[in-house]
Amino acid sequence: MSTSGIPTRRPAHVTARRARRRPRPWQLASAAVALGAVCIPTAPIGAATSPLHGTVTGAGKPLRGVRVTLFAGSRTGVRELGRATTDGSGSFTLSTTRPAAGVLYVEAAGGDGQRLRLRSVVGVGDGGGVPARSVDTVTVNELTTVATAYAMAQFSDRRGIAGPGPGLQNAAATSFNLADPATGRPGGAVTADSANSETLATLNTLADMVSVCATGTPRCAELLRLATPRGGTAPADTVQAVLNLVHHPTLSPAALHALAGGAKVFAPGLSTPPAAWILALRHTAADLYAPGRIGFDAQGNAWASNNWLPGTRQSNPFVTVLDPAGRPALGSPIRGGGMDGGAWGLAVDPNGSVWVPSYGGNAMAKYAADGVPLSPSTGWRNGGLVRPQGVAVDQRGNLWIANSYGLKGAAGLGSLVVYPHGNPAKAFTITDPAFNHPFALQIDGRGRAWVTNSHISFAQLMETRQTGSPGPVGGSVTVLGPDFRPIRTIHNSALQGPVGLALDSKGNAWVAGLFSSAITEIRPDGTVAGVYPLPRRVLPWSVAVDGQDRVWVAGFGNSSVSLLCGTNTAACPPGAATGTVLSPPVGLRNKAIQHLTAVQIDASGNVWLANNWSKLLPPTGGEGLVQLVGLATPVCTPLTPLPVRPSSTGCSPGTAVAGPPTGSADHYTVRRGDTLTRIGHTHGESWLTLYRSNTAVLGPDPHRLRPGQRLTLP
Repeated sequence: MSTSGIPTRRPAHVTARRARRRPRPWQLASAAVALGAVCIPTAPIGAATSPLHGTVTGAGKPLRGVRVTLFAGSRTGVRELGRATTDGSGSFTLSTTRPAAGVLYVEAAGGDGQRLRLRSVVGVGDGGGVPARSVDTVTVNELTTVATAYAMAQFSDRRGIAGPGPGLQNAAATSFNLADPATGRPGGAVTADSANSETLATLNTLADMVSVCATGTPRCAELLRLATPRGGTAPADTVQAVLNLVHHPTLSPAALHALAGGAKVFAPGLSTPPAAWILALRHTAADLYAPGRIGFDAQGNAWASNNWLPGTRQSNPFVTVLDPAGRPALGSPIRGGGMDGGAWGLAVDPNGSVWVPSYGGNAMAKYAADGVPLSPSTGWRNGGLVRPQGVAVDQRGNLWIANSYGLKGAAGLGSLVVYPHGNPAKAFTITDPAFNHPFALQIDGRGRAWVTNSHISFAQLMETRQTGSPGPVGGSVTVLGPDFRPIRTIHNSALQGPVGLALDSKGNAWVAGLFSSAITEIRPDGTVAGVYPLPRRVLPWSVAVDGQDRVWVAGFGNSSVSLLCGTNTAACPPGAATGTVLSPPVGLRNKAIQHLTAVQIDASGNVWLANNWSKLLPPTGGEGLVQLVGLATPVCTPLTPLPVRPSSTGCSPGTAVAGPPTGSADHYTVRRGDTLTRIGHTHGESWLTLYRSNTAVLGPDPHRLRPGQRLTLP
């Protein structure tokens, strides 16, 4: 089975020939040298074919007599398109065609008992968030193998690479960033930024690891042994070995580092063993500075708000959009719409429009899916916005805004503002005694809103020279129903300055306590299921949940990412329980990672991070977004609203979760204590307009409402 759940289909001639014993590729070497590259062509698959010229190398030398196979992978599975055998110079030629959708990749197998297996992506089809492209020359070696394994990890199994778009195509574009398939050398995204130097060294060390199987030494068996997870199956070849390191990045760091050190084919390598085998890519762009929050649209583009202008603490008027390969997209940086210092919130509505709070402008900015500003030059200030932070869009299209009252506001301030169906003209404000600098907002599968009450002013964090945690500051989480009424507020000693919040697929809330350095799990009924401490210096700010309900935490204090086992313990190593920390004690760290305020998962399984600050003292803006390649289980984007793993056919917006029990977007069910004035105020209508629309239900007396009556909202 492929990762998409679709059985891999192979040509009939391949199945028939399995019954006959074939000589190994190495036994064909002399014939290959005599005849040149042996190629078995295939019929075109819809477009004119063109030759793909390639070379296979191992340990820096050409490999002859190696079987090379061209595959197409898509949501329907894997297809073999052609085969060739390398000649004495390691060269081969295959006929290729640009894929209509999905990806093309080549695989070279042979040597050391077939344990050496190399791969390279050579084509990306339509259907992703990146332009279709293909190469006509490829070098297949250890470096392209590592790049392909990491980038395509969430779409790979023992039968090949396949899965739904746009995640599949976007992942292939990331493989080009890691390694140039034409040259077999590190990709431009790795070499162009000095912040990615640690990733360059890790790439080379992993490639050296693979190269031990190209030399026919006993070290190949040692690699496969060391790359076997606890309680897992030993990898059959080098591709599976590298995939195991992606899925279990803390496997045997010291021993594998020592094994790679004996090869020294690729340089520079890591001078010391890593805490984890991760590949991090920092992406920078004009005016991408001090990013606060990240969100993904349906194509996988990363939208980011920016706090400050580069090199200053002045409000940044730009919103950044990067395509899935980390390049500016949709005219980014985008100016206009009232943006004046992006805050922590960012949400994508059902129409694909993106809402970003303007912290400095006390307003909301809105952008079309193509990046065109839709809000006026001052933004929308309806609802009395004061330093808005988190935002979320519910299943009915209502925009919820956390009115935080700012970093320097007095304790106890705060409210929520709602734009019904995204209409600022009908804005209304929700108040509650529990609201205290509300920060993050998320919507659950029942249409309820979860909001963190940070309980503090962050002025001390911004302006003092204290680097330790303050004393108890308190904090809470408030849950509101689809009717906009507060249901309950949850308190716990671990909720000290709670900021980020994320919901898993079962509706459990995972809350980051900034000053307790703990993650609190809250059940859908509001009871606390567990508190999971992290090292004090982590200062967790943001949380994201992947497609297998594992919990990813962005650390503001020590520039790290922590991974916790979620409620789906089957997705965690043997013996792990909910809340078990799966990452190294200090988290996943890399030179590219700075002080983080956001973490999000994309449809390719990449973990994206916002480098908000580069220095704590004095406060200095961070640079770029960071992509941890292939580590997470993919989720459909944008969130709908809970994390859902893409199916074999991809994602169907709006069908992943049930809508709220109160009915459709245009109806309201009367509850005890309701009045037309109160309902009308909540939904931005006068009581008279509401009554005239519901005379048949209410009868002649507008003051007599009965619980259970279903009113139509104009």
